[in-house]
Amino acid sequence: LEGAGTLGSYFNWLAEEADGANDVKAKFPITVVVGNPPYSGHSANNCKWIADLLRGKIADSARKSNYFEVDGEPLGERNPKWLNDDYVKFIRFGQWRIDKTGQGILAFITNHGYLDNPTFRGMRQQLTESFTDIYVLDLHGNTKKKERCPDGSKDENVFDIQQGVTIGIFAKNSQKTSPAKVHHADLWGIREEKYKHLFDNGIDTVPWEEATPSTPFYFFYPQDVELKGEYEAGWKITDIMPVNSVGIVTARDGLTIKDSPEEVWETVRDFSSLPEDVARSKYGLGKDAQDWKVTLAQNDLKKSGLARELITPILYRPFDIKSTYYTGQSRGFICRPRSEVMRHMMAGENLGLITHKREELDVPYSHFFVTRFISEHGCLSSKTTSYQFPIYLNSYSNQRKMTDRPIKRTPNLNPELIKSLTETYGKEPTPEEIFHYIYAVLYSPTYRTRYEEFLKIDFPRIPLTSDKNLFKTLSRLGSELTSLHLMESPKLDDLITEFRGGGDNVVAAIGKNSYKDGRLEINKTQYFDGMPEEVYNFHIGGYQVCQKWLKDRKGRALAEEDILHYQKIVVALNETIQIMKEIDEAIDGHGGWPIQ
Repeated sequence: LEGAGTLGSYFNWLAEEADGANDVKAKFPITVVVGNPPYSGHSANNCKWIADLLRGKIADSARKSNYFEVDGEPLGERNPKWLNDDYVKFIRFGQWRIDKTGQGILAFITNHGYLDNPTFRGMRQQLTESFTDIYVLDLHGNTKKKERCPDGSKDENVFDIQQGVTIGIFAKNSQKTSPAKVHHADLWGIREEKYKHLFDNGIDTVPWEEATPSTPFYFFYPQDVELKGEYEAGWKITDIMPVNSVGIVTARDGLTIKDSPEEVWETVRDFSSLPEDVARSKYGLGKDAQDWKVTLAQNDLKKSGLARELITPILYRPFDIKSTYYTGQSRGFICRPRSEVMRHMMAGENLGLITHKREELDVPYSHFFVTRFISEHGCLSSKTTSYQFPIYLNSYSNQRKMTDRPIKRTPNLNPELIKSLTETYGKEPTPEEIFHYIYAVLYSPTYRTRYEEFLKIDFPRIPLTSDKNLFKTLSRLGSELTSLHLMESPKLDDLITEFRGGGDNVVAAIGKNSYKDGRLEINKTQYFDGMPEEVYNFHIGGYQVCQKWLKDRKGRALAEEDILHYQKIVVALNETIQIMKEIDEAIDGHGGWPIQ
């Protein structure tokens, strides 16, 4: 009690200090804003004022900055939630204060995501229009992206966090008349080396490179302008095949996706018949999501009539086809079935290209696959959504009954593309020939490395050759790849591995030490022998295929057909590596890159 008065005085002083600071912030010009704001993608700071400021509903002196649009148009992002991150709100607030003053400096240490993530392109454009000079020192250290130094050595974060970090310094001159000059630099290495570099250098000694932010992405890092122009001369895949969508989202993979049609049938019959609380508990479904609820899922199954013909194959991961029950009803058994696209795959006589719009992991870009079935949105990466592009669009006599055979098929190809190729080659190529040509280009090692920085930020672009012979050659090689990846090639019967050892065939933990000198152990006594190292390390998207397929079967006993299927995957990957070399050789033989 004796100290209560003193403690009360202390809190009164704090309150007076806060009031005084707020009074200064409100009434006096602010010329310097410095800080290390919190990073939180799921921000709890949801006041209307900052939300309006982000969306340009509150003016910065004479102008408004809307982070949710670029070049005067909405971003068009399916989920722009990262623009609501706390650090973005702090940057926006600081920009607003400096703009109100008319000059000053904003200096923040923040998440480095806004430098290159396409979702932040409106934010970057608005910052260049507000400030005179922008300096961004990317400290990297992003463990979520698995970042490493350019030489492959270890890269560490300057803080004990997973997000990469950057120092951003934004300077505004009262005489500003043109977009900001953007200066960029990278700092890689272990933490202590980064600390030393930061202590030893100032803004005048950092080796800055000038970035030239431009539409549509306004990146805050230098780009090869000539290479960018070369790449952008190609056709964007969304322009070639205009009907497309992300893969299905089940919201409950464990319930909706099974290893066999029999498991699916048993599950839907049982799940649909149980009381809601019993079903939730038995299948470990937890709380309902916004767009997926137990009652809605059960009702969808009941309305479908529990028909076996609604059980369909689904590409779940590379070379991993599972089964699900597909009604096509949104917010039903499957949360987002994407029926506007997936219905075209239901007849099973189609081809679908699987690729990405962007990739968040720092991995070599290899995000391309093919299927005849519907696909799951994470089939190529655990971090980024996969998109599916069907080559044909199917029409049904009853559009709600997709299990019927289609009455009409039309190519999902841009008519202008077909016209251009027909005029160039003197004959109209078939949809399959065009698809296979595209697939071959996407599997060119040189294409992937040459255009990697562009492939990671948007849908791929395809260079079209004017050479009919090159088109035919690449289409043939793409056809071979397609056949291998669909597991339809006769080459798959020529196995190159043997399954050895005695045991129960149960898959144990698969890790770095599981593979050595051509031998991949699935448990302590059994292994696949004769696997090339290049095959074992081969990636499709974010997955190391030979590891991923086995990891997803940890604790399960492999049946004979599982073992044979896995051995055929090894053959498919081994043949893929050889064909990829042939693709580059074919392109080099016709003049090399860029494709003419």
